This record gives sequence, C-alpha cells and structure tokens, in this order.
Amino acid sequence: MTDSHTHTAAEATIAFLLALRSRGLRDTALLRALETVPRGRFVPRRFADLALQDVGLPIACGQTLPAPSHIATLIGALDVRPEHRILEVGTGSGYMAALLARLGRDVVSIERFRSLAVEAAARLNTLGFANVHIFHGDGQRGHLERAPYDRIVIDAAFAAPPPGLMAQLAENGILVGVARGDQGMRVMRVIKTGGAARIDWGAPLNAAPLASGIAAAL
Repeated sequence: MTDSHTHTAAEATIAFLLALRSRGLRDTALLRALETVPRGRFVPRRFADLALQDVGLPIACGQTLPAPSHIATLIGALDVRPEHRILEVGTGSGYMAALLARLGRDVVSIERFRSLAVEAAARLNTLGFANVHIFHGDGQRGHLERAPYDRIVIDAAFAAPPPGLMAQLAENGILVGVARGDQGMRVMRVIKTGGAARIDWGAPLNAAPLASGIAAAL
C-alpha cells in the first residue's frame, strides 16, 4: 500500500469515528474496537468502499449488516467488561462478534443460516479472532453447552425475552435486544437479579423480528 493510500485510509477511519462520536458514542473501548476491526472485511467486495460509512449494507442470504451506529447502540447497552462471556444471537457476517471479542473474554455466536455461519467462522479465523465460536442453530435456544453467559445480545425485535436465553443468562447478567415499549421500538435491557428480570428502556432502535428455528435453505 502506498503512502497516499495509507493516508487516505487513515483519514477515512478518522472521519468514521468522528461521525460516530457526533451521534453520542463516547465509550473509548468501543471506539477503539470500531477503529481496529476492519468492517470492509465483513461485507461483499463491491460494497467495501462504503464500509466506513454509517449505513447498513447487504450481505449473503438476504441479510443486512446494520449500520455501525446501530451496532454500537446495542453493544453500548451491554456494558461489556474484559472478563465477560458473551452470547450473540444472529452472527450475520461476524462483524458484531468481532467487536464483542475485542471487548470481552470470549464470544459464542449462533446463526440460523448455515452458509453465513461457515463464512463468518472462516473470516474470523483468518483475522485472528480465536475467542469467537460460531455455531449453526436456532438462536432462541442459545448454546447451553457454554452457558451461563454474562451478556446476551439479540439484534432483532421481540415481544418478550426468549425464556431459553434468559435461562442461560448468568446472575446479574444483561440481555439486550429490541422491543416495542410505550414510545415505540426501543432498546430493551434486561438485568437478571435474584432469578427475576428488571427491564430498562434505552434509545429508539428498529430491528427485524426475531426468527425462530434453523433456516430451511442456505
């Protein structure tokens, strides 16, 4: 890579981070993860020039990699610490799993499309993310073998937290997803304490409905 290309890439990264800061993102650890995880490696090559824009991008199986600000909103609500084990429902391209791997101890991610799971696992392995474990399965059932989890994130909308996932959430753990409250679709933050669940509502955020089961094709 030439010096001019390096300079241009650095400028694009700075602009990307400044745009996220302008949206209110102040978590330095998350900003560092967004800086160091190459989003362009998680999208089809034809969209690589848009990787540092705050927009959602199409990926395989008719799915979408959400905008960075969308992902940052969910991760910010998780309050991830370096010692945490994290469960992600919906691997997609593996981008959120990579960000979570920068912040926590290890990540288990479940994807209902087999081809997405295989491709994400290969991509993360190539990029050196040894603390991410991808599984093909029904995200609503979680992954009992590695439970309990300190944090669970679902980039989808649901009426209530799936019971199977709540059962795998550790005491004092946090589950984050999207649900409809009195003021429309918002981030739902569920804190498990004493076997009960306390719900906090966060920022407005839209998401597709949470799917169940394993995809019949792809």
